[in-house]
Amino acid sequence: MLEVVTTRERLAAVLAGRRRRGRRVGLVPTMGALHAGHVSLVEAASAGSDSVVLSMFVNPLQFDRDEDYERYPRDPDGDLKTAEAAGVEIIFMPSVVEMYPAGSPQVTVDPGPLGDVLEGASRPGHFAGVATVVAKLFALVMPAAAYFGEKDYQQLEIVRRLAADLSFPVEVVGCPTVREPDGLALSSRNRRLGPEERAAATVLYRALIRGREVLGSAGHSAPAVEQAMVEVVAGEPFATLDYAVARAAGALDRTGSLDAAREIRLLIAARLGPVRLIDNLGVAS
Repeated sequence: MLEVVTTRERLAAVLAGRRRRGRRVGLVPTMGALHAGHVSLVEAASAGSDSVVLSMFVNPLQFDRDEDYERYPRDPDGDLKTAEAAGVEIIFMPSVVEMYPAGSPQVTVDPGPLGDVLEGASRPGHFAGVATVVAKLFALVMPAAAYFGEKDYQQLEIVRRLAADLSFPVEVVGCPTVREPDGLALSSRNRRLGPEERAAATVLYRALIRGREVLGSAGHSAPAVEQAMVEVVAGEPFATLDYAVARAAGALDRTGSLDAAREIRLLIAARLGPVRLIDNLGVAS
């Protein structure tokens, strides 16, 4: 039976009872607006855990503009139905005051150099907000494992480093991106796309596929791969490219050699009207 928890004290009490019974706890952190991609994370958590905690919290620290925070899609009633159908046992749905009782925290988590590139360069302070709320969730839930989608690949790598560098005893599990039949990666932001923008949004995945093709034919030439992705996006009038890059997986700041990489990650971000979307694709080297 699903239990909705809104306070830290109640969360601690509920989880203490489960731990006394020797239950392994898995965490799925979300900002709500649940879709099939989130359900896939719950399924992975259920397979590796005895109890699944799904957090739903739109974290103001990771938004650089108040209007973006206010516009973020919210559907708490629909989310509760989706979570219960997926087999979630506990939803942690705190208020902003509950998570940050003293207001914006004076102590935050520095995501390191990886937080300053790509998404970090486009959204200054974003990953400090992500790292801070994830650290708080790890401390409050104390999960054995936490599950994150590979669609937000840079975020996944930062959370992995956070857990390792700050000695959180949490296994960080990356789960495959879930896509629509036409290739568009599932995202809560997709709800804000108009019909023309939604049709054009497949350009991100098409650019990644083209990059993978060029990578296979041109060897480990990052400029050739990146130019091929740029050209695909340039052919879509509804899209404005932010970046399209080829990087060694895990070394997203160009410090990793593609020639030495076991996996290459193609990453892309673009705006479709007012909506900014990201996607990525891993390619075995």
